Amino acid sequence: GQIVYSIAEETERGASVGNIAKDLGIDAATLSARKFRMITGSSKQYFNINASTGALSVNEPIDREQLCELKSVCLLNYELVLENPLELYRMEFKVLDINDNSPSFPLSEYHINMPEFLSPGARFTLPNAQDLDEGANSVQNYTLSPDEHFSLEMQIRGDGSKYPELVLKKALDREQQATHRLVLTAKDGGNPPKSGDIPVIVTVLDTNDNAPEFEHSVYRASILENSPSGTLVIQVHATDLDEGPNGEVRYSFSNTTSADLQRMFSVHPHTGEVTVNGVLAVQRPLLEMLIEARDNGAFGMSSTAKLLVEITDVNNHGPEITITSLSSPIPEDAVPGTVIALLSILDKDPGENGKVTCQISESLPFQLKPSLQNYYSLVTSELLDRELISEYNITIIATDLGSPPLTTQKTVWVQISDVNDNPPVFSTDTLDVFVEENNPLGAFLYQVSASDPDIGDNGRVSYTLRNSTVAGSALTSFLSMNLANGSIYAKRAFDFEQLRSFYFQVEAKDNGSPALSAAITVNVYISDQNDNAPAILYPTSQNGSVAVEVVPRLADEDYLVTKVVADDEDNAQNAWLSYHLAHSSDSTLFQLSPHTGELRTTRSMRSTDFLKHKVVVVVRDHGDPPLSSTVTVGILLADTLPQALPDFDDSGEPAPLLNATNIYLIVSVACVSFIFAAFIFFLAIVRL
Repeated sequence: GQIVYSIAEETERGASVGNIAKDLGIDAATLSARKFRMITGSSKQYFNINASTGALSVNEPIDREQLCELKSVCLLNYELVLENPLELYRMEFKVLDINDNSPSFPLSEYHINMPEFLSPGARFTLPNAQDLDEGANSVQNYTLSPDEHFSLEMQIRGDGSKYPELVLKKALDREQQATHRLVLTAKDGGNPPKSGDIPVIVTVLDTNDNAPEFEHSVYRASILENSPSGTLVIQVHATDLDEGPNGEVRYSFSNTTSADLQRMFSVHPHTGEVTVNGVLAVQRPLLEMLIEARDNGAFGMSSTAKLLVEITDVNNHGPEITITSLSSPIPEDAVPGTVIALLSILDKDPGENGKVTCQISESLPFQLKPSLQNYYSLVTSELLDRELISEYNITIIATDLGSPPLTTQKTVWVQISDVNDNPPVFSTDTLDVFVEENNPLGAFLYQVSASDPDIGDNGRVSYTLRNSTVAGSALTSFLSMNLANGSIYAKRAFDFEQLRSFYFQVEAKDNGSPALSAAITVNVYISDQNDNAPAILYPTSQNGSVAVEVVPRLADEDYLVTKVVADDEDNAQNAWLSYHLAHSSDSTLFQLSPHTGELRTTRSMRSTDFLKHKVVVVVRDHGDPPLSSTVTVGILLADTLPQALPDFDDSGEPAPLLNATNIYLIVSVACVSFIFAAFIFFLAIVRL
């Protein structure tokens, strides 16, 4: 918005101008919190704002003539900037003129040389008074002290400006009065009016009665503001009807032309050529000078003409970019349209040369929007992502419409702050972990890792085990986890024979607000170790006795005596079993299949073979190192199952076939047979 105030110059310090909060509809109590500030291009701060009440007061008296020089309208432009939210208000102060300057003449006294033979009605230009005030407070009229020979008349130039002329009413007589002293008074229209005087000294001459006359009362010319020294502006020309030295004309600047203009331009005294003499360091588009033509008579006569020089602007000022306000860093979740910065872009050139276009790269997620006059807002045009781009160097290019155009660049560095918009991410959804059984307590199993592209607390990941059960027990009784680095440790020794595998989930959670999380499933496979010896299932012995197998007395070759059956709770090669004969009472009688455990005869049984045999079978797995078990098998050669099994001693040697009992039986049978034969023989003899 914009608001206009009017204030008279020289208003004393502390005087009230208005209430900015009330006039703009702003809550005065929020001014301080919203970090208000007044921005102006002036070198002085002429106004103050009370942060508590919003009252606008004079900070320093204003001298309108010093501030605005000869401008008809004197304006001071301020911008009021408020933050949270960012707002800009334009304030315009119109400085009103007061009659604080008296008319003044550029000379302390003015001299006029008049030939005595001039007729009444002759006219002489008088100096113009200058009054720094404007309007009615400037010079309004002139008066001349009473004199019988002279009167004052006002004349109008071709451009409408007025100037005083001294008119001769009565012929002069040098012999009666050689010098006339007059007083020219200039008055302004102020209330009360102010005035200034200059003595006008008229010297009566008795020579040269014609003054030079210019071809035009007003000359007009136009030059470029960057014209080099020596550039011809215009050539003026005046003629003098006198002859000889009285008709020779010399040109110069009138004493009423300002010293600054006389330094910037020069006029050739003989040709009347006006040329550039230095740098045209002026801000006004139209310069006004008075050229005086004076003859070379003993009592030179002169006349003046006005020269109006229009300064044509060239595009010699590039745009100026000023960062009025900048918000950096901005959060990456800022919605499109968020205001980041407020820019002021000015070009000191007037007209088309001072018009500016402004742009930034279309590839950036930002755009410039026109705000107030000469102001642009830098806003977001798309959603931002800090993880892709964390900062931007935004180059603002301002180009004026001059020919050739001038361009200015300014780079704004905008940082993007992080928000927690990314959950932790595992490299895979599932993970397989292998661990050997009989592990030590506290053994390291695996370290899971999740990445989070956010930064700070938003990217700091912690790990936890999700609640679950394994084989009916809580997961925490099996495993523990380092929350900081995701390392997993065993809290107990695993037994492959009881638990071969299980799974659980690990949750990774960042420290943002609100926190985001992700989970990974971990499959734990327990590897077997050779920690179980083979268990012999058959044949079995009871109470430490030897297992007995009965084999027919005359069994054939390859007769199946028995089959050793064993099992190993381990897995894979740890459970691959082989069978071996560790001991046999007769190594030529039995053989054992290493793969099936079948014990068979290697030949047919003979009557001379021992009746009892004993073999020791070793069952061995293929672990590293291998484990084994043994079983002792007693073999009884008999055609029928005896009522009582014989004992097998531990010597491992079979009992001999002709023991004491057998010999006794044989002797008894032999005796009975001998007695029976003797009786038969006796009977035969008796009968014969």
